[in-house]
Amino acid sequence: MHPTRIFKSPEELREAWNKYKDQLIEDSNKWEKIQYVGKDGNRVTDYPKVPLTLAGFEVYCYNNYGCVEQYFKNQGDLYNDFVPICSHIRKEIRADQIAGGLLGFYNPSITQRLNGLTDKKEVDHKGGINIPSVPDIGDRKK
Repeated sequence: MHPTRIFKSPEELREAWNKYKDQLIEDSNKWEKIQYVGKDGNRVTDYPKVPLTLAGFEVYCYNNYGCVEQYFKNQGDLYNDFVPICSHIRKEIRADQIAGGLLGFYNPSITQRLNGLTDKKEVDHKGGINIPSVPDIGDRKK
């Protein structure tokens, strides 16, 4: 075990992950969305769900515990016991982003790109210029 580990066990990292998810629920209050609905234009306030992101989790951990990037990179094979929880966190983030994009809660284009789901179509345009022959104007009769 590396002596400077912030989290001594995978369970401690899982606990930090769960606290991060709880924090996102509180953070949604920062993103108030006001809409006017119905024939009378009633004001409705909504607080959209904030998406899970690895960058967001790393920032949360840095602000509350310290740097966790090495856990996800398994730097120097010193974090082998954390591989399953890190894999689970990545998959939970991906599942959240894909479902949110499919349901229209998150921008589908961004979630597709973040998760490598973009449609890559190659368009090969082979063309030339087709100039029809024009009769010589000088030979026309008046």
